[in-house]
Amino acid sequence: MDLTFVFPCLNEEATLAACIAAVKLSLEPAAQRGELSYEVVVADNGSTDRSRSIAVQEGARVVPVEQRGYGAALRGGIEAAHGTYVIFADADSTYLYEDTLRLYQKAIEANADMAIASRMTGKIERGAMPPLHRALGTPVLTTLINLLFGGRLSDCNSGFRCIRKTAYETWGIRSNGMEFASELLIKALKHRAKTVEIRSGLRRGPEGRVAHLRTWRDGMRHLLFILSERPRLFEVTGLILVVLSSLLQLAALIVGPINVAGLNIFDLHTKGLLLLFGLTGMQAYLFACMLFLKKREQPLPITRCSIDIDEASLFFLLLGLVLVEAILVSAVVINWALHNFAELNLAQVLFPMIHFLSVPGMLSVGLLALHVLKKSD
Repeated sequence: MDLTFVFPCLNEEATLAACIAAVKLSLEPAAQRGELSYEVVVADNGSTDRSRSIAVQEGARVVPVEQRGYGAALRGGIEAAHGTYVIFADADSTYLYEDTLRLYQKAIEANADMAIASRMTGKIERGAMPPLHRALGTPVLTTLINLLFGGRLSDCNSGFRCIRKTAYETWGIRSNGMEFASELLIKALKHRAKTVEIRSGLRRGPEGRVAHLRTWRDGMRHLLFILSERPRLFEVTGLILVVLSSLLQLAALIVGPINVAGLNIFDLHTKGLLLLFGLTGMQAYLFACMLFLKKREQPLPITRCSIDIDEASLFFLLLGLVLVEAILVSAVVINWALHNFAELNLAQVLFPMIHFLSVPGMLSVGLLALHVLKKSD
């Protein structure tokens, strides 16, 4: 079979029949000319209304998918598809299903692994897309994917796509939720799959329909997935922040407050900000270390050594930090006592000392957590 059209479905009785009819209206002329063989699959995700019976009445094949979620439904439908190519779209009457044949033909003509019906380059009806999604959500996520993974996309959140099934099966898609849309694009780009777009659009959904999408929750899931696929970004950024802030902190400790071109630098405020940058950098670096546990990508040698640190080295690292912290606290208390517990003036020294203890201290505790996670797998 040439093409399978998959509708993910969860209680879509109000719109499902019209969506199936619209897809058939687009594909049937080519099928009658013998240019195309196709099927319509409804990947039912546990509907409690008449969606299944409507799908059968409209000539679609129903594929039950027990695991809940948008991505789970689509993965189940794609796996059950008989077509060389698979097109999928939501069954809510919002997409321009009359573009189905054109989307398929674009994939064939370009010999592409994925063709996307872009809403952002077409006509979006008033009220079809929330202003926050149109002005911020989709453009920001699309830009991130383009920058981080070398894409040339205009609409990363379009749910109307055509994929070559054999290519899809090599991408290792695992998402069960709305982030399926981002994973599909990112994995395709990582595999250097050829991706093309057509101009399409978006219609308003039926009045009273409750959307499955949850703006902030699902937007955050998309963002987290996008960032999680680039651990090297956090690794390098974190190391740069840690090394640069530590070197400047050392310079501030040695040189002390100085005046440069009328600016007072390396004083308490500078040292406080450098401490903040150092801790932020270490947090980013540890996040990258955690991501590398689950990713096939190879980290830098220093990161590999950190992740693979043995128990004895980790123990002595933690013990050494605790001892140094104890000595520092004792020295401050003794100095305070010698001044009859009056006001101290140790801030210029304490800020750098706290920096050089807290940054490796955060690293040590993070590596301890990583070690526990590795042992629990």
